[in-house]
Amino acid sequence: MDDTAESGVRADDGTGDRTTADLLAGDEGSSASDESDGMNRKRALLFVAPFLAIGLFDLALLLGWGLDPLWGFMILPPILFVSVLGWIAFRTGFASDRTGDPALDSRD
Repeated sequence: MDDTAESGVRADDGTGDRTTADLLAGDEGSSASDESDGMNRKRALLFVAPFLAIGLFDLALLLGWGLDPLWGFMILPPILFVSVLGWIAFRTGFASDRTGDPALDSRD
């Protein structure tokens, strides 16, 4: 199964297109990749943490007002889902690859 948007595009043809597997795997052989992967994880956590904190604070505020705990249980999964989705997007570079930043385009 091909992970690219177009079935005719291959990641190994030298055009610089990356598949989902390439984004998730990275270069396991280089130590610089390990450091940058750890940095991407930290940066992703720093980007997502305020939104997660606001969501959890909102949940605590609603429960503090006396809202039925069942509503708190119903509000928590979307907060966690969006936070994890954002973390994955920042960690894999999905969010930064689509910004058109010339600095990121020049390293290819």
